[in-house]
Amino acid sequence: MDIGGTFTDLELLDEASGETHSFKTATTPDDPSLGLMNAIRGAASRFGFALSDISFLMHGTTIATNAVLTRNLPDGALITTAGFEDVLEIGRHARTEIYRLKPEARAVLVPRRRRFGVIERVGPVGEVLTPLDANSVEDAIDRVAASGASVCAVALLNGFTNPAHEIAIRDRLRQRLPDVAVSCSHEVSPEIREFERTSTTVLNALLIPVVRRYVDSLLKRIASEGLSAPLYLVQSNGGATTPRAAGEAPVKLLLSGPSGGVLAAEGVARQLGFANVVGVDMGGTSYDVAVIRDGSRAVVTQGDVDGLAMRVPMVDMRTIGAGGGSIASLDASGRLQVGPRSAGAKPGPVCYGRGGTEPTVTDVNLILGRLDPVTFLGGTFALDLDGARAALDRCIAEPLGLERDRAASGILAVLVAKLAGAIKLSLFERGLDPRDFALMSFGGAGGLHAVEVAEELGMTTVIFPKDPSTFSAHGILQSDVVHDLARTKVLLLKPGAGAALRDLAAELFREGEALLAADGLTGGNCRLDLAADLRYRGQAFELLVPLAAAPDDDAQLEALCQRFHELHRQRFSFDDPSETVELVTLRLAAIGMLDGMAANIAPVPVSSAAPRHRDVHLNGGWISAPVRQQDSLAAGTRVDGPAIIEQDYTTLLIPAGWSLDVADSGDLIAKRELRA
Repeated sequence: MDIGGTFTDLELLDEASGETHSFKTATTPDDPSLGLMNAIRGAASRFGFALSDISFLMHGTTIATNAVLTRNLPDGALITTAGFEDVLEIGRHARTEIYRLKPEARAVLVPRRRRFGVIERVGPVGEVLTPLDANSVEDAIDRVAASGASVCAVALLNGFTNPAHEIAIRDRLRQRLPDVAVSCSHEVSPEIREFERTSTTVLNALLIPVVRRYVDSLLKRIASEGLSAPLYLVQSNGGATTPRAAGEAPVKLLLSGPSGGVLAAEGVARQLGFANVVGVDMGGTSYDVAVIRDGSRAVVTQGDVDGLAMRVPMVDMRTIGAGGGSIASLDASGRLQVGPRSAGAKPGPVCYGRGGTEPTVTDVNLILGRLDPVTFLGGTFALDLDGARAALDRCIAEPLGLERDRAASGILAVLVAKLAGAIKLSLFERGLDPRDFALMSFGGAGGLHAVEVAEELGMTTVIFPKDPSTFSAHGILQSDVVHDLARTKVLLLKPGAGAALRDLAAELFREGEALLAADGLTGGNCRLDLAADLRYRGQAFELLVPLAAAPDDDAQLEALCQRFHELHRQRFSFDDPSETVELVTLRLAAIGMLDGMAANIAPVPVSSAAPRHRDVHLNGGWISAPVRQQDSLAAGTRVDGPAIIEQDYTTLLIPAGWSLDVADSGDLIAKRELRA
């Protein structure tokens, strides 16, 4: 299940036959677990299974992301080393707007009045320079209690090298304030760099009650329906975790839903033989962009959500506010804007008839004939065309003095430029050319705009996976349990350094195996993947380099350094083999593979639905375009544009100059016709 801002998507795998099925229902923002159960019950009714037949529940959720974006968070406190109470506000001195005369506002989730220092000091290699002062700890806890905070983050300077002081404070907090949730930096982000580590720990602390409350509610609702299947939640790295682990480290859920789509895109690209793909997920509220290069998705160890730094492994993606529910409006100067405001699930686009008053991208697609008001969502959801037209006229066309069709086309032109711009940034910052990539489009709203975005970027191939509307749920279905571990140890990779690296790896292996064993996963179902954050000595940033194993000798250590030089040249167009390479952090992904969860490719059912035609506004005028049902297209079929391909939960637009081929897997591949 993938709960989005507008719809809740479900992908079902029948383990006996290998068939997969999709189902979609409206999200219930006031209680997302209600929409989730609605989806499960609806799928059970439609596809003929009992709730007791379910063996696994895999869940991607935006509960943590939405809480941060809306700042719907509890009051929190921070205990840190005396003198470092302002780390959150000082942050990094990087400026995104270098010509701005006034400082950029920094998002700080814990105000100064709830940040408290304790007397202690641990050195950079874990040595105790100043013992923990018990009186200052008691005073800080008194102040936490007096502040009314319901959660407390503990992030001491160099606490990751020696957590003894953090553990002592945590234990005393739990003794004195048992109702206050506590999060410690050595447990959440045991890595170098105090600002990112402190920010991550604060985010985690503030999300603990939010996620625990949701998970408890969800588990109760599932149990009340008679469901006994184990529940797993998807993390930002694309791996799954148990509800217990999610409640302890909720910061790892911040990119939960979108990561499933990237995981699925990687698998489909590999199956179809595409090494370089840009995966784009366009739903009701957002547009997520991820780059798959040489067959692999990019994973980063640091990012931010709404200006808040976090240092946890996550799928590398860029998100902008642009989706089917994005609202078209005019700013104070009369300039046309599309998004980031969204109509969401409530009230939704005007054409949904649920109280929306401002025109959205979905309304515009309906007005221009790209959507059918009768067959939308498989004919289960009739759309209000007259209402959409009235809203567009009132809010956009009449104020601008434009005809309705021209105003609607202008909205889509602005949208396409915005979507293409997000992809350009994702590629250009890596020194990559869009023309070397195929575009893979998924999400409920993506199929209507993908080819136009590809044309804007000079791309010649667009991939539409089978069931694109629930594609992120499809990726979630294939997730494995993943625990990410890290240990910072600044170490020059000179001859003889392998022993220290092996000792550090052995420590991570022991911890990873213990975590998987606690999940009931052992033996052949487990895999331990090492990676290292490396840099040239003196650099302020690192590159993540995968390791097959900890180096056994100096020759393998040198091979690791050589891989870093190659990666550095690939990323930054230069390297310096004469410079010493330095290890900063060693990482381990402890992976527990869930039996039977890999979805097989099922044969595509073929219906006998005959083509029909619909008037569609394209390239400045109305034309009669053929409309085909995807399940009527057998493998090997070719459809020339202009054409519309309809599915139960989404619609694809193929303009003139493009043709669409149906692969054996049921995926659709659109290519631009090359002119002599």
